[in-house]
This record gives sequence, structure tokens and C-alpha cells, in this order.
Amino acid sequence: MQQATEGRNGRTRRAGVEPPGLALLEPERPHNLGAAIRLCACLGVPLHVIAPLGFPAGDRRIREAALDYGEHLEPVFHLDAQAFCTWCAARGRRIVLLSTRAELPYHRAEFRPGDLLLVGNERRGAPDWLHERAALRLRVPMAPARRALNLVVAGAIVLGEALRRTGVLDELAAIEAGEGR
Repeated sequence: MQQATEGRNGRTRRAGVEPPGLALLEPERPHNLGAAIRLCACLGVPLHVIAPLGFPAGDRRIREAALDYGEHLEPVFHLDAQAFCTWCAARGRRIVLLSTRAELPYHRAEFRPGDLLLVGNERRGAPDWLHERAALRLRVPMAPARRALNLVVAGAIVLGEALRRTGVLDELAAIEAGEGR
């Protein structure tokens, strides 16, 4: 793994406009990373992975969840959360933190191209300093007495809305219909 590598991910983008993307903070379950790879590859959006990982980078469960979509996506790896924040700041990218502690429901948020939707660690969530650093803190409304969604499921729900609001889903539909590139 290299830090902050940016490869050719076959992303959908308008004339240099970066689509919203997903970031995983210190993932501990390899199947979650695999599911995130598959999600981001299918939608043509960037995936950022913030170390340390709670499993070996070559864990077979990553490939099992990602299926063969891993060849369509080159995640951007960051050495730690501070390096991720520095990377985002240097590129003018907003960090949008998904958290059960957030007050604003995701469907009322304003999304921008290039937003990075950050999901916390499976057990610990995100530390207070990252809550403070995030430009937005959003939650997915849930039925009473429910603790939390799987982090990739929550990320997919909010990412879908961010892609809809920024026009990326229309762009994907046009490409599928043969109207784009």
C-alpha cells in the first residue's frame, strides 16, 4: 500500500469536476472494505482508506466481498486520519462525517462535487477531533431503538443522495444509455 495514491479509477466526472467519494476510517472488517471497493467501483467514485487496517491488506475476505470489481478501482490510502485531513485541505475537499451522533439528517444537507463522505471505525466511530474538523456531520434517520446501520450501507445511502444532488447519477445514466463518453 502506498499513501495517497491516485490511480486511473475510471471515474465519472465532468470536465475535471471530482464526484463525491467515500472514505473509511481505520476499517477493522475486511468484508466492509471489499463492499466499499465494489460500491465505489460500480458508481465510478473514489474510495479513500485511512490506516491502520485491522486486518492484512491481502485478506481474502476483501476479494470475496469486492468480487472482481477491485480491478476497476484503485483506492487512495492515507497513513492516518491526520494525513487524510491534510490531503483534503490541500485539495479543497470537504469532509462530510456520517455519525449516529450528528444532528443533521443527510437528506437535508447540501452536497458539493468532491465531498468525501467519511464513515468511522466499526467499533469506535470517529474521534471528537474529527467531528470538529468535518465541514458537515450527518446522520441517517432510523427507526427508534436501533443503534446503527452497517457503515458501508450507511455510506451507500448517503453517497447515493450526494451523487443524485451533484448530477453524477444523471451522468452515469447517460453513459449507460450511450449518450455520454
